[in-house]
Amino acid sequence: FVAVCAIFATGLTTVSLGFMMSCATELVKLALFFQIGCSGAVAILMFISGNILMGVFASLGFLFTCCYAYMVWSRIPFAAANLNTALTAVKANLGLMAYAYIFLFVGFAYSLAWTTISNYVLQINGNYAFLMFLSFYWVQQVLSNTIHATTAGVIGTWWFAPAEASSCCSPAIGDSFCRATTYSFGSICFGSLLVAIIQALRATNHYLRSQDDDSAKLLACIIDCFLACIQGIIEYFNKWAYVYVGLYGYSYLDAGKNVVTLFQNKGWTTIITDDLAENVLFMMSVVNALVTGLVGFLVASMDQNIFANYGFDSPGGVGFMFGFLVGFVLSSIMMSVVASAVNTAIVCFAEAPREFEANHPQLSNEMRVAWRQAWPSDCGF
Repeated sequence: FVAVCAIFATGLTTVSLGFMMSCATELVKLALFFQIGCSGAVAILMFISGNILMGVFASLGFLFTCCYAYMVWSRIPFAAANLNTALTAVKANLGLMAYAYIFLFVGFAYSLAWTTISNYVLQINGNYAFLMFLSFYWVQQVLSNTIHATTAGVIGTWWFAPAEASSCCSPAIGDSFCRATTYSFGSICFGSLLVAIIQALRATNHYLRSQDDDSAKLLACIIDCFLACIQGIIEYFNKWAYVYVGLYGYSYLDAGKNVVTLFQNKGWTTIITDDLAENVLFMMSVVNALVTGLVGFLVASMDQNIFANYGFDSPGGVGFMFGFLVGFVLSSIMMSVVASAVNTAIVCFAEAPREFEANHPQLSNEMRVAWRQAWPSDCGF
């Protein structure tokens, strides 16, 4: 059953890449409306459930989302052109997905092993909580950032030397992965450690809060909020720093300096705030998950014995839930590769527009025209 859902989800997500390429602008707009609809639905549900205070906060979130959509509406053409460029590069190097799925299974296996070991260790001595959480989050961050840096290297090769990165198993994929796991691995581990420390501190804070009385819970919540803000800042910085690590093999600190300097010198710092493409990727992950869930429902309904040994009364509903989960995870993995490609395309477009024009003239023209429409006074070429 899981294999059927996984194969279907993988094929559906691959097909959806072409669909997103052909309807990029419409999907960016639809994703904004999807975001508005979700925030409005949350507000309505809060009021219906009688939670007035949360309903008020959710309503403020709904209004903020509406204002956000209004403010970024003029940036949709550039976001769509950038998304189309990233999708084109990823589709030309689909072998990247194999590495992403392999790392997914490695992370899953490590999580199972860590859960068993940590339960044993924490029962013996709770003082090791921070180190146990650190070991978990550090490995997960390293796995994720390795794929991010590998994707950046592949997209960079496609940008500068498309002949070396234009097939499913192109040389750029293996070369970028080897560089990420050898020469640049120290930079990846260092940046990952910074985020992992914050994540481990938050997890330790939650663990200790569950062990203590209620008197310190307010302070613990304040500490957790502060740590969450720091984590968000570092993660956002890492997202761009690892683009340079993957592109040029810079050290972590040099990569961060180059990213900040690049956008400051070009006067393009506002572009970093645009997450329009990521909204599309999340929406497509949800859609793919729903369709896969429907397939799971049909398979489970046709064979009532699939979940008979587990005591479920409604095999169709369970099939839908399993299908949705499998579809969302696998689709999110592929979309995360696209998200890394989007970030790389933004940096490359800022730094090397001439090479883009020479190697991919049609895509370059689309991004140039869209950029001039959105920021006519900030165009540096």
